[in-house]
Amino acid sequence: MTASAKPTRLERSSTDAGAEVAVLTFANGDLNLFDQAMFDSLTADLAELTTRPPRALLLRSEGRVVSGGVDVHVFDGLTAEQGTELWQTLFAEIIHRIEALPCPVVYAAHGLTLTAAFEISLACDIILAAPKAKFGLVETVVGLTPSMGGPQRLAERAGSGRAREFVMTGDLYDAETMHSWGVVNAVHEDVDAAARALAARLADGPTLAHHATKRIIEGWRSGGVAHADSITPEVSGALFETEDLRGAVRSFLEAGPGKARYAGR
Repeated sequence: MTASAKPTRLERSSTDAGAEVAVLTFANGDLNLFDQAMFDSLTADLAELTTRPPRALLLRSEGRVVSGGVDVHVFDGLTAEQGTELWQTLFAEIIHRIEALPCPVVYAAHGLTLTAAFEISLACDIILAAPKAKFGLVETVVGLTPSMGGPQRLAERAGSGRAREFVMTGDLYDAETMHSWGVVNAVHEDVDAAARALAARLADGPTLAHHATKRIIEGWRSGGVAHADSITPEVSGALFETEDLRGAVRSFLEAGPGKARYAGR
């Protein structure tokens, strides 16, 4: 990587059906360390995606590993107030922006996935991994706890006991273990190809319905089943005025299931 190269790369393309898919690649050298330049670049990309969302997003990495973690220089010498501000910024500009995108977000892990990279994956909708991928939150080596939402999102997927074990030991866990825990959705030999195919498939789908699904699940996350139930009628009801639902219903009635085409509106 040259000195002037951007540590992330955002590319947009279209499926055969004309749906836009965005691919955001971590490309910060062989270890893809999250230094300040990496955080700044990712923040800028997510701001663009928020302003102009695609119909599906894939997060991936190039290089030997997904990421070797955070460059510890980012933490050096911070006061308590500066540390608090750091985490608030990373939540607002990275984690919460990913979760708020009105489209499916897929994460592909082809190798070692540590600290910030793993916490970012937990903000995505679907995580795919290669058999050789390993995952870890190893902040204990510098006397820290993961603070980009990793522990709570890991607990949501795997249970609080496993989240405590994962964070407190700082051990590495393989893809099959994470799959058995419900953290990784699927394991693929060619995870990049599988993730690209899934992103394209989701992009071709009913984007507004996918967004509604995300909103209902977010309602459950923030307030439990009762809260999700309270927002579902309005969130789902609004879909009846979308072109996609109306067209899909007509297609089903005229040609049977599986023939509908969606435009994301």
